[in-house]
Amino acid sequence: MEATMLRALLLFSLLLAGKRCCTASGAGGFSVEFIHRDSARSPFHEPALSSHGRMLAAARRSLQAEASARSGRSASPASAPAPGDGVESKVISRSFEYLMAVNVGTPPRQMLAIADTGSDLVWFNCRNGSDSRAPAAGGASPLPAVFDPSRSSTYGLVSCQSVACESLSEASCHVVSNCQYQYSYGDGSRTIGLLSTETFSFDDGGAARRVRVSHVNFGCSTYSAGTFRSDGLVGLGGGALSLVTQLGAATPFGSKFSYCLVPFYSANSSSTLNFGARAVLSEPGAATTPLVPSAVDSYYTVALESVAVGGLAVATQRSRIIVDSGTTLTFLDPALLRPLVTELERRITLPRAQSPEQLLELCYDVSGRREWGIPDVTLVFGGGAAVTLRAENTFTMVQEGTLCLAVVSVSQGQPVSILGNVAQQNFHVGYDLEKRTVTFVAADCTHSAST
Repeated sequence: MEATMLRALLLFSLLLAGKRCCTASGAGGFSVEFIHRDSARSPFHEPALSSHGRMLAAARRSLQAEASARSGRSASPASAPAPGDGVESKVISRSFEYLMAVNVGTPPRQMLAIADTGSDLVWFNCRNGSDSRAPAAGGASPLPAVFDPSRSSTYGLVSCQSVACESLSEASCHVVSNCQYQYSYGDGSRTIGLLSTETFSFDDGGAARRVRVSHVNFGCSTYSAGTFRSDGLVGLGGGALSLVTQLGAATPFGSKFSYCLVPFYSANSSSTLNFGARAVLSEPGAATTPLVPSAVDSYYTVALESVAVGGLAVATQRSRIIVDSGTTLTFLDPALLRPLVTELERRITLPRAQSPEQLLELCYDVSGRREWGIPDVTLVFGGGAAVTLRAENTFTMVQEGTLCLAVVSVSQGQPVSILGNVAQQNFHVGYDLEKRTVTFVAADCTHSAST
């Protein structure tokens, strides 16, 4: 009798362990931290920087990425990919603003990776004989976390003849027909390695459990160069190799995700990244717009129909715009930006100010003022989806007392319109690859974030 009781307890314990380690069943979902690189939870956090200093640094990164593209590393969206270049380098530069943790392998090795909604490949720094990773730009070394495939019982390689290998724009056959890749980004950064499969697990903050997904395709990177200062990168784009697409194919969660970005001044909070049912947005006031065809499958491109200031339409030219969490500023076509700036200048009665480092065009002196009188800006997307941006989404404090418009013009170096992450702060933004839609819901992201 006692032995039977012990066996029953052991079986019950194993079942509970299985629930913690295995992919959730049914129509549920999971949530992980979406960590801004300047937040207190990031290893790159600089405590000496004020919230204004962090914002200025983020704006600088956006414009430095645009400048590097202008210097010749990037071309227009219509350009065909050149031999040896990843297709991402032909459209927009990346400045990489958010991080997420992924547990890789069995036993799991935690990796803190860039989370990028503008690319597809998932990859991590790997140890493969010798570690040939190059230092990051500016002489900074990559973080020390390296995944060793020889220590994982679930690691596997992908063949050259696989669909996954054929999904890469730049791949070749390595020893014994294994798929070797080269993947490039808009600022010239690149990674080289072997396309592999592994078990990923995610710490679900909402339910204090671990969600486990097996046979995820990822790049085991044996060389990376450029601006990467992380353990790897998780592509959340719309292409075949992105984590979102793979979760949709391998789990009951479906190909959908969402995030809620806390404002830059909330340094002690992390944003939340949701997958599956938790990414479904059905609140009153939700504005849903369809995705439109794009030159690059990775990008979440929608149609911007018109721009209004304080309820008055100021521009109605239709243009395509990428919704991207990895770019800080918003980039608009001059045909939309010029009328917007003109109307804002007409309505805002604050004294003008100079932008630090002359980075941004329209700035005001708000020293000692509690009320700014900044009108709302409404973006109307395809399908009639109207998204109203508050002052915090259009203007940002780049130094004490100086408030600047966080919207700039597209250019030769950055030819694509982008809805950046300042414009998305305090919005729940949901992406559904099955329905091919993007949804916006105004929210208090600080209240719902992990703290």
